Amino acid sequence: LTKPMKLSCKTRSYCSPQMCSHLVVLSCLCSPYRVKLWASAFGGEIKSISAKYSGSQLLQKKYKEFERAVRVEEIDGLRLVKKLAENMEEMFHKKSEAMKRLVEAAEEAHLQHEDDPDLQYEYFNAVLINEVDEEGNSMELGGDFLLQPNDHFNNLSVNLSLSVVQVPTNMYNKDSAIVNGVYWSEALNKVFVDNFERDPSLIWQYFGSAKGFFRQYPGIKWRPDEHGVIAFDCRNRKWYIQAATSPKDVVILVDVSGSMKGLRLTIARQTVSSILDTLGDDDFFNVIAYNDEVHYVEPCLNGTLVQADVTNKDHFRMNLDKLLAKGIGMLDVGLTEAFEVLNDFNQTGRGSVCSQAIMLVTDGAVDTYDSVFAKYNWPDRKVRIFPYLIGRESAFADNLKWMACANKGYFTQISTLADVQENVMEYLHVLSRPKVIAQEHDTVWTEAYIDSTLEDGQGPILMTTVAMPVFSTKNETRNRGILLGVVGTDVPVSELLKTIPKYKLGIHGYAFAITNNGYILTHPDLRPLYEESKKRRKPNYSSVDLSEVEWEDKDDILRNAMVNRKTGTFSMEVKKTVDKGKRVLVLHNDYYYTDIKGTPFSLGVALSRGHGKYFFRGNVTVEEGLHDLEHPDVQLADEWTYCDTDEHPEHRYLSQIEAIKLYLSGREPHLKCDKELIQEVLFDAVVTAPLEAYWTSLVLNKSENSDKGVEIAYLGTRTGLSRINLFVVPDQLTNQDFLTAEDKEGVFNADHFPLWYKRAAEQVPGTFVYSLPFNTGKDNNSVVLASTAIQLLDERKSPIAAAVGIQMKLEFFQRKFWTASRQCAALDGRCSINCDNENINCYLIDNNGFILVAEDYSLTGMFFGEAEGAVMNKLLLMGSFKRVTLYDYQAICRIFAESSDGSRALLDVSTPSQRGDRTMLVPCDTEYPAFVSERTIKETTGNIDCEGCIKSFVIQQIPSSNLFMVVVDNKCDCSDASPMRSLTAAAHNESLKCERLKFQKDRRRPDSCHPFHPEVTKPNHITTISQPNLLPPLPPRGNQTQPHHNHITT
Repeated sequence: LTKPMKLSCKTRSYCSPQMCSHLVVLSCLCSPYRVKLWASAFGGEIKSISAKYSGSQLLQKKYKEFERAVRVEEIDGLRLVKKLAENMEEMFHKKSEAMKRLVEAAEEAHLQHEDDPDLQYEYFNAVLINEVDEEGNSMELGGDFLLQPNDHFNNLSVNLSLSVVQVPTNMYNKDSAIVNGVYWSEALNKVFVDNFERDPSLIWQYFGSAKGFFRQYPGIKWRPDEHGVIAFDCRNRKWYIQAATSPKDVVILVDVSGSMKGLRLTIARQTVSSILDTLGDDDFFNVIAYNDEVHYVEPCLNGTLVQADVTNKDHFRMNLDKLLAKGIGMLDVGLTEAFEVLNDFNQTGRGSVCSQAIMLVTDGAVDTYDSVFAKYNWPDRKVRIFPYLIGRESAFADNLKWMACANKGYFTQISTLADVQENVMEYLHVLSRPKVIAQEHDTVWTEAYIDSTLEDGQGPILMTTVAMPVFSTKNETRNRGILLGVVGTDVPVSELLKTIPKYKLGIHGYAFAITNNGYILTHPDLRPLYEESKKRRKPNYSSVDLSEVEWEDKDDILRNAMVNRKTGTFSMEVKKTVDKGKRVLVLHNDYYYTDIKGTPFSLGVALSRGHGKYFFRGNVTVEEGLHDLEHPDVQLADEWTYCDTDEHPEHRYLSQIEAIKLYLSGREPHLKCDKELIQEVLFDAVVTAPLEAYWTSLVLNKSENSDKGVEIAYLGTRTGLSRINLFVVPDQLTNQDFLTAEDKEGVFNADHFPLWYKRAAEQVPGTFVYSLPFNTGKDNNSVVLASTAIQLLDERKSPIAAAVGIQMKLEFFQRKFWTASRQCAALDGRCSINCDNENINCYLIDNNGFILVAEDYSLTGMFFGEAEGAVMNKLLLMGSFKRVTLYDYQAICRIFAESSDGSRALLDVSTPSQRGDRTMLVPCDTEYPAFVSERTIKETTGNIDCEGCIKSFVIQQIPSSNLFMVVVDNKCDCSDASPMRSLTAAAHNESLKCERLKFQKDRRRPDSCHPFHPEVTKPNHITTISQPNLLPPLPPRGNQTQPHHNHITT
């Protein structure tokens, strides 16, 4: 070769003499024609196997036979979401009514009770029940307390007749106030039991007393931690604080002058942290330190307040350690800043627009600073002042007491760390008084949170709580506004999902709900637990915003409409990740939304366009349906509600199939079932019944599947019905987890269809989707799944009726591929080249770029770009594949624990630290790519200039599949091209950057607000003293405090 020459063999490439030798190998000997031959041979073989063992053609035929007997309907999304909202409203209303009955009983019991300081009363203490001393005698406040496992409470041992009382470790079990409260609240036992009988879906019911004790039903044994302590105090739980007080804007002012060094600063930090514990999502706050000037604990929040969600509070807690005591304390400077911040922020209308308070944490004040209060707070006194005197000395206590009295606040002295929590709580009583006097029993609902006491085997359960305040109704204390406590009950989010008919939402459809703050109550994409262990909760799991999962809605149109409780529709293209985030489905969703009346929640429904907007109704006789439903290979979706077996205890032991039989018999009028769903599942049972006999015949035919390459055949229908057939004995299954509860993505769930079903639905009808399960464990890539969707009709608007598939051994699948790649068109059967040739590499990849077959077995399951980065880049440039950018706003990243805030090194959570440094997990945002093949491109050839040589490749689609054969020339080394990684986060952004802290999304304030009441008077036991001449309307000022407690209030 002395000059560039033209190559034949189906190509039109040109090469220089030095490049030609290896190009001839791929272009002439391994032409696109030859690759197409291999691809066709493999495609035909593997589709034949998949269709035969899955029974897909038989099932398609059976649905065709019923085509004229079914009626296809387009789903009216708006009507559907309104109906679901009504169902949820009814369910929530039942819980609220149960709480009203508790409130009425508690207030009546207290009204009839006269406090007795010498009262002796033996009650069932939650920690001491069934405990004995060294001599074998029951502990005082303990005694024998019957406990029995109960399946409704996840088999925890409980007592359904009685409640127990928990008292915080730092409080005295026999304190007179506690004993009296426990005594009169015994009246609640009867109501607890009555509520549970009326609504058997209720779980925990409780009364949290303002005195600190917690009465819980059903009775259960409480166990201290390893230090012998139970830190639980009901009064700092969100449900208690939300019910007891109105939303508030708070500035916490911390003295960091030189006198605060040592223990005092430690107590001050703990006091600030405890105050933060009492703030919830409807509150706003900032923390300002002062000495001779003011210092914002978070400098970027200078002059504003931030929402008191978990993420923001934790951020401030981390910064408290940076507080250093030095200089002199200029309280007037601090107060001035606090008042101006509250005033300016209130005028923006972005805060609570309700109560306002300054929490002053200091070791003393040399003046009363009347001029500051006169300028900013008098005469209206809209901002309450709550001074916390740190330390044992009381030299400047009088000035702080005066500030509290002069500004409708409360004074407290905190001498030790043990005093902190109890004393911080006292301010809540002051803020609750206006609500108490007005007798406003507002019903409040919390955001979603995890209750780790009720684990369902899959991890902790998400809950919301409904709560109502309990007031003293005695005439003699009416104007003092005495809060007795708060009653509440937990509602598992899973109970909301039971009201949602998944079969009407389609394969990709789902329902979701958010709070008035835009936080998710339930959404299939909410991930509250760490991916690693699935047991540890994320620090910010309860404040994940809707915009963080529906992130394609860049302008928050959907979110803001739902926050503002509107009813309407919205549409957008979405990128839904599946298969542990490694794959992406690009869909067009239509959203429908409305509010759930009587709650702060809004409900949304998402339906995907195309088959997701259509539903069909079939009809068979009950006798036919029941006969086929009882086949041994039939299963119904565990988490779908065909019949409500939870409502009545006698139904709880029924399987869904047993409940359906009982319902259809007409002998059980109290059993509530979804009549429409049952009709459709009976229809599906009849249509799919022939597959049982078909699969059995394959098993019995010994000549079939002799090498046992195919292990399982399975099907699922739109009604959650599954049929499973094993071609090998269970012990011989290569993947034991598939189609079991361990395989969460592979089975019907409360909020999603199986992964194989969802992926099959997006394939061209009649084709199979093949994949390797991304499971953890050493047998990671040992099987291949193949599935296909069964359409009801041939037209575009046809609903998907079912999906069928098989599980086969990977080794069996790969053997079929290598056999096909040795075929050729030569008449003598001698092929000049095949995939065994050392000059080429053959790969089988799927439509997301993951390798199913490679000569190097270790590449199986890897992303193709990691093995052949240059080729993958070229495929992207040529449009054979496209990159889809994805975002994860619930990610967890590792940081090096000792790094400074400004330069913290961030690692992906899946990346182990290569240094010996200690790392910690923190919330972060990640951006990463996924890849999708372009359906219209069936074959492509390409050349890559690799600096000195040309690397050639051929890519050919496998017919009737989502697979591609890629043949790459390996004589030309392109290893300098960087490997592409599909899942390593491309960018990390710390969630707590200054811009994010400052940015506040739309939110809807709670409907009620009770900042003040004209009838509020000071408690009778407060000692008053002479008042100054400055402001006649001001409350009295004095030297004496209430004995023992060191509190003063007005």
